[in-house]
This record gives sequence, structure tokens and C-alpha cells, in this order.
Amino acid sequence: MEAFIIALTVFVLSVFVGFEIINKVPPLLHTPLMSGSNAISGITIVGAMLSVATPNPLSTILGFIAIVLATLNVVGGFLVTHRMLDMFKKKD
Repeated sequence: MEAFIIALTVFVLSVFVGFEIINKVPPLLHTPLMSGSNAISGITIVGAMLSVATPNPLSTILGFIAIVLATLNVVGGFLVTHRMLDMFKKKD
């Protein structure tokens, strides 16, 4: 139980710190930030695929959920990045 409390505390603190960091980023830097986020999610997909390959059923289910969510994050990140880059193109 003590390990769970420590893990939960680290998770909650990382959520707050992550929110504050992302909230302070100027709009001009959002596109490079999204590219970095996509790279991290790609690494998450690789780790989740390794998790799915284990014989433990709980690990397989959690790995599958991680693959789905990380894939949605990658696709959404590329769509947002593409849309933001289109905003910088000259109008005809």
C-alpha cells in the first residue's frame, strides 16, 4: 500500500508540473512541442507492444489500452501540427 501511495503522489505531482509547463509555452513554440510529444508517444507505443507480448493477461490488456491511447495521441498530434503549419502558409 505504501508503494501505491508513493506512485500516486509522483503521478499527481507530474500532472501538475506538466500542466504548468505546457501552460507557459508561447503559441509560437507549440508546433515543435507537438513534434516532441509525438516522438515520446511513439516510444510509448513500442513499450506497450512489448507489454502486450507478455503472457500475463493484465499486462496484455493494459498494453493494448496503452497502444490505442498512444496511437490516438500520435495521430492527433500530427493533425494539430499539420493544421498549425497551414496557418503559416501564404493565402492565395
